[in-house]
Amino acid sequence: MTYTIILFILAGVAEIGGGYLVWLWLREGKPYWYGIIGGLILVLYGIIPTLQKFPSFGRVYAAYGGVFIILSVLWGWGIDKKTPDTYDWVGAVICLIGVSIMLWAPRQ
Repeated sequence: MTYTIILFILAGVAEIGGGYLVWLWLREGKPYWYGIIGGLILVLYGIIPTLQKFPSFGRVYAAYGGVFIILSVLWGWGIDKKTPDTYDWVGAVICLIGVSIMLWAPRQ
């Protein structure tokens, strides 16, 4: 379980961080190398989920989507200094519950 969570967090940081660098390059006029580094980080993001032990691509990515939402709220708060409101937190908790059900509910 810890391995799964760590991989989801690493994938989220890679996806958000890589995308953020590309955003800074294209939208905020940062040097082109921001985009190159962001692109390389996004390639790493594409590799990380393949390290998960779950047999289904769809389940891994669906569950990761919930983790991505939570990490995005935290990124916005920490990096962009946009304080999440009550609805952001409620939505994040709902996503976390959904991820937990998808990954660890008993199955036949």
